[in-house]
Amino acid sequence: MANLKVYNMNGQEVGAIDLSSDLFELEYNEPLIHQAVVTRLANARQGTKGTLTRTEVRGGGRKPWRQKGTGNARQGSIRAPQWIKGGVVFAPKSRDFSKKMNKTAKRTALFSALSKRIADGEFYVIDNIEVKEGKTKEMVAFKNAFKFDSSVLMVMNDNDSLVIRAARNIYGLQTISIDELNTYDVVKNHVLVIAKDAVEKLQAAYVVEDEEAQEEADGE
Repeated sequence: MANLKVYNMNGQEVGAIDLSSDLFELEYNEPLIHQAVVTRLANARQGTKGTLTRTEVRGGGRKPWRQKGTGNARQGSIRAPQWIKGGVVFAPKSRDFSKKMNKTAKRTALFSALSKRIADGEFYVIDNIEVKEGKTKEMVAFKNAFKFDSSVLMVMNDNDSLVIRAARNIYGLQTISIDELNTYDVVKNHVLVIAKDAVEKLQAAYVVEDEEAQEEADGE
């Protein structure tokens, strides 16, 4: 079982927390993490762009001039691609870029990425993530207390409007709730800062899930 120090917002050690080795001491699974990142980015694509082919452009039903005798090149429709306002050749169409990833693989990728952050000393547990006034200077003081010089992902138990407001103007500082935690954001940011109650909530949810799965397996 992993044991991590717990800090306050001033960078002072105030306690410790035990983490389940089944969740936070996994081997680094790069292929699975890559799949999780690609899946999230693909699902974020709208895929709504599209243009019209010559059969979809309005008008152009009549031949613009007769086939022979005018001296002009033969034309069948004013909506052909070579005409202004004509259709597009091989027009791009709306499509679904979404990908699927099974629940177990998604979970393994997340905890593999979290385990990597812990192993590299880039995982910090804070007893209570809060600010009094929601001022940017409060969050700057927090970063300076820990001497963070790279991108930071701050994970709260619930979305605190004051914390979000204090952090939104700081480049390289992202705030999310524990319910929004995902592999992509963990990998994208170099340091992960998480509230103690958020860790406990995350750990409790997956430990209970493991116990239920084990009971089902034993029942079979």
